Amino acid sequence: MTISGFSFVRNGVKLYFPVVESIKSILPICDEFVIAVGKGDPDDETRDAIIEIDDPKIKIVDTVWEDFEQDYHGHINAIQTNIALYECSGDWCFYLQADEVVNEKYLPVIKARCGELLSDAEVEGLLFRYKHFWGDYRHFQNGHGWYSREIRIIRNEIGVRSHLSAQSFRIGERKLKVAEVDAEIYHYGWVRPPHLMQNKRKALHTIHWGGKESESKFKSEPAEFDYGPFDRLAVFEGAHPAVMKDKITSMNWMDNLQMTGKPSPAREPHKHEQFKYRALSFIENKFLGGRRIGEYKNYTLLKKLRNRDENKPHRFNL
Repeated sequence: MTISGFSFVRNGVKLYFPVVESIKSILPICDEFVIAVGKGDPDDETRDAIIEIDDPKIKIVDTVWEDFEQDYHGHINAIQTNIALYECSGDWCFYLQADEVVNEKYLPVIKARCGELLSDAEVEGLLFRYKHFWGDYRHFQNGHGWYSREIRIIRNEIGVRSHLSAQSFRIGERKLKVAEVDAEIYHYGWVRPPHLMQNKRKALHTIHWGGKESESKFKSEPAEFDYGPFDRLAVFEGAHPAVMKDKITSMNWMDNLQMTGKPSPAREPHKHEQFKYRALSFIENKFLGGRRIGEYKNYTLLKKLRNRDENKPHRFNL
């Protein structure tokens, strides 16, 4: 059995993506790791940072995003994902976006699950749980409106392709039939210095809605993203992946964060600050074991291959 890791990135270092940590986190169980690296801004050092990992398993595919027709809505993300996927040769393909990292404690579990299901052709992908960190490395979003699970391993050579803005995968327009794996993806996409978080939001808005609309939207917004108060967020009491140690140690924006108090009335409230979402989150975490009411599922879960343990509720302060 072979496993190919794959991903895509552009301006990763400049925008504070933990792309190096992401790659390193699953390299031990991958036979190769293919990453499509888009040509970034002149001051971005992403490609050099990936080369410095100095692992022969890593294969860089250089791309220029402007070479592809732009219809926005984030489709360029799927295009870049598929470029990397086309180069994968493994039986299974393990996808991580550049802000997603896997804790080393899950690697044996993931590899064993891949081996267990290799001969079961009905299984087209593996479904992971998600933990979405917010603002720093101690708080995370555990509420309504944040996707709780997503496909991150797919079976190769069966026509699977990245879907829409690369949130998930499909065969044509059909959802994949998946089995659960008892492992979690740590998503650090909302952990950045406030000014870089704002820059990242602008970059994301641009690929979804175009440069002119993005310039108009962010012209009136502050230079720094306001994470809001942290005292109503879930608290992470576990261990981060070992590869994140240097990133966490170098965090230098704590003084820019608001630990307590009320949200600023000068901005639109975040979802987790709104009563509707807070009420739904309380019900889901308190009474439903973390299951999301009405959550959209990008997959068809094979009942015979579900994990017995459901998501456990985490501390959440209403």
